[in-house]
Amino acid sequence: MQNKNTNYYAVLLRLLILTDFSIFFITFAVSNKFVLQHFNNLEVLGYSLFFAFVMQLSFLGLGLYKPKLRDKWWGMLRRLILATALSFLFLMLVQTLFQQSYYLTQTLFNACLYSLLATLAIRTLLLKINFLGFAKRNVLIMGSGERAMIIENRMRRKIDRQGFNLVGYAQMPGDANAAIPAAKIIKLEQSLSEYVVTNNIHEIVIATDERRDNLPVEELFACKLKGVVVSDILDFFEQETGQIAVNLIYPSWLIFSEGFSSSNEIRNNLDWLFNASIAFLLSLVTWPIMLLAYVAIKLEDGFRSPGFYWQERVGLNGEIFRIVKFRSMKVDAERNGIKWSSAEDDRVTKVGRFIRKYRIDELPQIYNVMVGDMGFVGPRPERPEFVSHLQQVIPYYYERHNVKSGLTGWAQLKYPYGSSDEDAQEKLKYDLYYIKHRSFLMDLLILIQTAEVVILGKGR
Repeated sequence: MQNKNTNYYAVLLRLLILTDFSIFFITFAVSNKFVLQHFNNLEVLGYSLFFAFVMQLSFLGLGLYKPKLRDKWWGMLRRLILATALSFLFLMLVQTLFQQSYYLTQTLFNACLYSLLATLAIRTLLLKINFLGFAKRNVLIMGSGERAMIIENRMRRKIDRQGFNLVGYAQMPGDANAAIPAAKIIKLEQSLSEYVVTNNIHEIVIATDERRDNLPVEELFACKLKGVVVSDILDFFEQETGQIAVNLIYPSWLIFSEGFSSSNEIRNNLDWLFNASIAFLLSLVTWPIMLLAYVAIKLEDGFRSPGFYWQERVGLNGEIFRIVKFRSMKVDAERNGIKWSSAEDDRVTKVGRFIRKYRIDELPQIYNVMVGDMGFVGPRPERPEFVSHLQQVIPYYYERHNVKSGLTGWAQLKYPYGSSDEDAQEKLKYDLYYIKHRSFLMDLLILIQTAEVVILGKGR
């Protein structure tokens, strides 16, 4: 049975392929003045076609022509950069092996750069207008119980559903009674595969409360053969929200899930060298700001009061280390015992409120980065007293210590300042997402967004 939009998507896909091919052809022919000056038109045509062919193969190999590709903008950028880099390296190899002068390093670099910028601009536009593979997917939730209710509660706003249209919740045997509106519940009166074709469903999300003997396995397999994506609620939630639903995790999902490993030996070995080098450069730039902050703290509370604050935190593999910050609270802030710091904490001084807003209080942690206790990006380290408690009330909390702590992180960007067990659980969802997907490009994205927070004073 043929999906009614198959031909439509096929035509749009061919249009995108032809557009990219034209870009590659034109950018090579135009950007390479050497080629235009030294070869006749026929030769220029051949060289441009070969360049376009290589670029097209790289784009194909990196999945840039997959229908309904689910990558967001930064994921698309990563694919484009890798595809362009592979093409550049291959063509440089061709130049070296066959000594072809038409692939000079500078002119080839220009052609690849212009192609990258042009194709990135087009795909950014496609993301905005929901075109082809970037279009909103029609999603059917298999289940209408408690697990499905999480989607209804956490993805109820329009901004939460930017990438998909929620068709409804298919009622399944074994589902618990939940508060999903009756208008959104679907009672399948035909086979699942027929319903999928009739309603142009692109993705089925398994969110049943009781899976054993209740899932229509053969129907799901038939849907998958038709090109429909079948995903687990955990994977769907992760893809759409940028976090991992801790309360839904089961051990087998963790075991078989991609990510959650530190097998990248190059990254692990160069991690400290990279972070320490950046920390040293940052200290050269920010030392005047740190000096002013130190003097301001002294002026507010007296020159005998401490300017720095040392505190024990839990880092990589649960090891304890001492973090250093500019003191932003009163000297006797913990006379009544340890407690969470809140956004409107009356223990925070006037200078402390300002340096917190612009994250200046975190700058002394450059020292912790240099000595290897922390990196620039990672889960924020918590105090041992809090960690001991949170491990008992939040499942998988200790997993955040499988990577080095950071000055900033995915959770700090996505969730406001936390001051309770519930906040800690929400931040853990983002921390686990980061641990699973961490890469150099993601770290760079986090650092860029952190710079925006600092410059615009969006800190806590």
